[in-house]
Amino acid sequence: MSGPLEGIKVLDLSWVLAGPFASMILCDLGAEVVKVERPDGGDVARGAAPLKDGVSYYFFSINRGKKSITVDLKSERGRELFLRLVKEADVLLENFVPGTMAKLGLSYEVIREQNPALIYAACSGFGQTGPYANKPALDIVVQGMGGIMSITGEPGGGPVRPGTSLGDITAGLFTAIGILAALQERNSSGLGQMVDISMLDCQVAILENAFARYFATGEIPGPLGTRHPSATPFQAFPTKDGHIVLALSWGLEDQWALFCAKIDRVDLIDDPRFETGPLRTQHHSELEPLLIEALRTKTTEEWIKEFEEIDMPCGPINTIDKVAADPQIKAREMLVEISHPQAGSLVVPNTPVKLSRTPGRVDKPAPELGEHTAEILSRWLSMTEEEIEALKRDNII
Repeated sequence: MSGPLEGIKVLDLSWVLAGPFASMILCDLGAEVVKVERPDGGDVARGAAPLKDGVSYYFFSINRGKKSITVDLKSERGRELFLRLVKEADVLLENFVPGTMAKLGLSYEVIREQNPALIYAACSGFGQTGPYANKPALDIVVQGMGGIMSITGEPGGGPVRPGTSLGDITAGLFTAIGILAALQERNSSGLGQMVDISMLDCQVAILENAFARYFATGEIPGPLGTRHPSATPFQAFPTKDGHIVLALSWGLEDQWALFCAKIDRVDLIDDPRFETGPLRTQHHSELEPLLIEALRTKTTEEWIKEFEEIDMPCGPINTIDKVAADPQIKAREMLVEISHPQAGSLVVPNTPVKLSRTPGRVDKPAPELGEHTAEILSRWLSMTEEEIEALKRDNII
């Protein structure tokens, strides 16, 4: 079976995380993704820790399955070669500071002249317009500026960075979505277009509840620990041997009485302070200590069995090793082994997109720098061995 994006050719100029995460999604779904890298070192993430037998596990994890060519875009012949590749591609992806491609003589206008059907995706810190457009940004910068760090952590504490690179990852996700949308539209118009993704925009887009509360009430949201701002109980609680996450949300009000019975606090059922979700949230500071006291009496596993009997959403707080060993994760094949010629077997997350007829797959390692240069130039441009060797001798590739 081939993936749903089979036949789509992607020239990937992106580096480190946001852009490579987007092209990884396309690659997992069957697109041919060709990383275009600098001959003198390539993507700087190739040296990022952790390393296994000299191979960057970080680079491997987000570049598996891609191909790599090297082209010196600062040279005139290198740019000419790249523009020939552009004519054969469906998508071009870059995550440079706006203006970088124009300085190379490879602006969107130049690219569009070569291939009007090309989807040009640009992912940057602040997008192609606005007063911050030309400023550089990394993940933590946009997380701070976008507000998510101000609502993460415990009440009264300082700002906290979430445990994953949400600034980069969300931008990568939205970049992939934008590319797919533009490819779909091209089916009817025959034309490409520019996809302009701002990491800061993406942070705003995922803070749906925070902005809804701010504009509805005028109050500035702050950190709430693990709890939800408008559903209670909806948070992590300590147990006899760890923690459990409980989620009694909208539409599950009938579970409140069953929950109280399970924790042996039937007296709370008719307490006027806790009769509805909004009231429980309003009186959270009074309710939380009572629930903590009750839930400390049993282990996490014991409580999960109790709450599953009443179909109450719940689960443990898993460490990464426990997630890796979880039977559900194994059943869904969400972690796969890939063989690398130098580092041996490496485990990476699989694609979460499950398709019944044309499933994606993760089964090839990340490319060595320039590993596929000759193959791509030969297959895409019908270049001869002699022509390719001449480019190598002149350090163009």
